[in-house]
Amino acid sequence: MAKTTINESRMDRLFRLVGGVALIFIGFYAVGVAKYVGWLVGAVLLLTALTGYCHLYKMLGVSTLTKKKR
Repeated sequence: MAKTTINESRMDRLFRLVGGVALIFIGFYAVGVAKYVGWLVGAVLLLTALTGYCHLYKMLGVSTLTKKKR
């Protein structure tokens, strides 16, 4: 298994955490497909916030960490 490194800053992780939780809760009140989209996107944001690693950032060669912390 390949080692994954953190590529998200603390602020990025905080925004993802808040956004993920908000989308999951909004999903409870949505109807139809919007409910499942909210849950899915919220879960992805929550997972990336907790792990500190974003696969999309990796594919694009992006990191929100400062150079000192890399």
